[in-house]
Amino acid sequence: MNRSNRSSLSIAIAFALLAPAAFAQETTAATTTTSAGDAQATTLSGVTVTARKREETLQEVPVAVTAFTADALDKLNIEDLSDLDGQVPNLTIYAARGSSSTITAYIRGVGQSDPLWGVDPGVGMYMDDVYIARPQGALLDVFDVERIEVLRGPQGTLYGKNTIGGAIKYISRGLPVAPEGQVSVTVGNYNQLDVKASLGASVGDGALRGRLAVGSFNRDGYGDNLFSGQEVSDKEILALRGQLGAYISDDLNVQFAYDWMDDQSGVRGAKMLAPNRFAPGFLPLDSRYDIRSGMPNVNDTSMKGASATVNWRINEDWGFKYILAKRESDTETNIDFDTLPNKVADVKAFYADEQITNELQVNYDAGGRSRGVIGLYSFDGEAGGQVLNNFFNLSFGDTQGTVYTDALALYADWTFDLTEKLKLDLGARYTDEKKHAVVLNRCYTNATFSTLAVRCAANNPTPIAANFDKRIGFENTSPKVSLDYQVTPDIMVYGLASRGFKSGGFNIRAQATAVPRSAEPFDDESVDSYEIGSKMAFLNQTLFLNLAAFHNKYEDIQLSVFTSYDSNGDGTNDAFFGDFTNAGKGTVEGVEVEYQWLPTPNWLISGNLAWLDAKYDEFIYAGVNIADEQEFTNAPDFSGAINLEYRTDLSNGGNLSARVGYSYQSDVVATTEIVRTGALPITQDGYGLVNAGVIWRIDDAWSLSLQGTNLADKEYRTTGYNLNAALGVLTGFYGAPRQYTLSARYDF
Repeated sequence: MNRSNRSSLSIAIAFALLAPAAFAQETTAATTTTSAGDAQATTLSGVTVTARKREETLQEVPVAVTAFTADALDKLNIEDLSDLDGQVPNLTIYAARGSSSTITAYIRGVGQSDPLWGVDPGVGMYMDDVYIARPQGALLDVFDVERIEVLRGPQGTLYGKNTIGGAIKYISRGLPVAPEGQVSVTVGNYNQLDVKASLGASVGDGALRGRLAVGSFNRDGYGDNLFSGQEVSDKEILALRGQLGAYISDDLNVQFAYDWMDDQSGVRGAKMLAPNRFAPGFLPLDSRYDIRSGMPNVNDTSMKGASATVNWRINEDWGFKYILAKRESDTETNIDFDTLPNKVADVKAFYADEQITNELQVNYDAGGRSRGVIGLYSFDGEAGGQVLNNFFNLSFGDTQGTVYTDALALYADWTFDLTEKLKLDLGARYTDEKKHAVVLNRCYTNATFSTLAVRCAANNPTPIAANFDKRIGFENTSPKVSLDYQVTPDIMVYGLASRGFKSGGFNIRAQATAVPRSAEPFDDESVDSYEIGSKMAFLNQTLFLNLAAFHNKYEDIQLSVFTSYDSNGDGTNDAFFGDFTNAGKGTVEGVEVEYQWLPTPNWLISGNLAWLDAKYDEFIYAGVNIADEQEFTNAPDFSGAINLEYRTDLSNGGNLSARVGYSYQSDVVATTEIVRTGALPITQDGYGLVNAGVIWRIDDAWSLSLQGTNLADKEYRTTGYNLNAALGVLTGFYGAPRQYTLSARYDF
């Protein structure tokens, strides 16, 4: 379906949902981490979160967590999850290289930038309590959302193996009893046209409840392919979510959910950071988005998921929850590493995965001196694909395989009131995980990939680069212990020690003939985290100040890097492959501050400050410890944001809010790569972004919003490719340029 047809369909759905409803939905004004009530609020109030899988207010949970209500997301103009970057301390999040909807997320210097199958993320992504195992399609657009929670630091006890850096929870709006819904249309520069609509209602006095939400997100490209004339860095996404709930009694309900996303955006433009010595005559372009690729503009991802949730209140003290979910995604993408019409490094990739998860939770809270949750979790996943490589139109390779993952985990987290003010929280998670990799990497004679070559290289007597069928198992126990003390009704301090774990696996890109160890499994990694913090309220609940300081010991750090090797035995590294290694040890420590201040009923000041010190203690490469030469990826020393908002009620019953925000991060290494003395990695100098917005709520139904992002049109690099040694490729991918939008929304 082309863009015009998609937009027409979306608008038709939107207007169909504009039918009159019983009442107008009340939208609560909110800030970065808490709700601030209406425009004349005189105190701040806490947001309810489920960071410990039970409902608590943000100010009473002894966890470093930032939560955004739906109203806060609107005011901060959070269109997709990448817009959270800068609004959460020590969070770096952006679209992966060459993609619009593949997520790359780092928290406190811990994450994973490689979206290849067989490689697990370091930050767990959850949609309505269901874990999304693969990054493709996981950079979710924000629509019909209740809140988003970002948990910082290892969450291995309650959330599992792939939350070694933290977890991001996307929580959809719940199922209403009375009819409600909203429709919004957004237009902007680059011909942006977004349409979002939702409708929720019930029948049978609320016994059967449903909700449907749709979104269409379209924008022209930031740049052009000067070779083909097509746009690049454009956006064309359709998304849908549906929920249905049967409320059998006050104590028992069963809920079903379905979500679907189709991303047919084009490839992202990348800027050549230096001339490619294998393509003389092509100098770097001035534009950071224009390319000259000879590959078709194909970069398609589809994702869908379904779940069934049973909630049963057994009695006043015990609750039962069971979640069965299945998810799958498919991706076809063209990756032109060199960005040129020349066949220097052209790759066509196909990814496919599916997963089935089961989670059983038993919650206990009798209103006494202890409460907690016990859970059993299983994961059955299959991730695979094929990558077709064309190097210089002379060397042709086929990387294909599948990784099967079976995991079973048992966890518990319990809180004990030692005194009226002192609480002890104990938790642990035991994980037994097995991985099975089937890999076949071969060399071919031409770009049809139909005839095997005689050999892959001069020192390889066969056309097989790797061919293995291997299994490995991992067992881990991740404990957690914390103490929190309520110093006063408004001040709580806590101390926390926890462990995060991420299993090892196999390198799908293995070049086993030239580098035999690449066909062997890499180790699991772990983080032991020690944290102290406080949640504080001052000045009669008009100032919130949350602090966290942490010291992490990072072991067996998993790194995906592109490296070169000698393919013909002449002593020169003339070929490359995607290597995967464990770096050894690192120390990551830092301090985080989140603040909100309501100095008057009309003014709100909010934001965060973060300091991070991430260093390798041991990094053995080629038998040498190169820790002093390497830097952590996506770990800026300093970052922060400040938002200044003015709100006022209007005489006709509406209200007006105006916001200006500034976010900053210091210089950062933007890619994971092994860099020896004298070389420089792909970096980004320190930079700041200015955003602003005005929201006019005309009445209980209608509102208008004018928003602007990156108003100074700052040029900043998010990631890139450094394949200079073997392929002459040195490119960077950049954040979005200046954008402005106008939105109209109708709530009913």
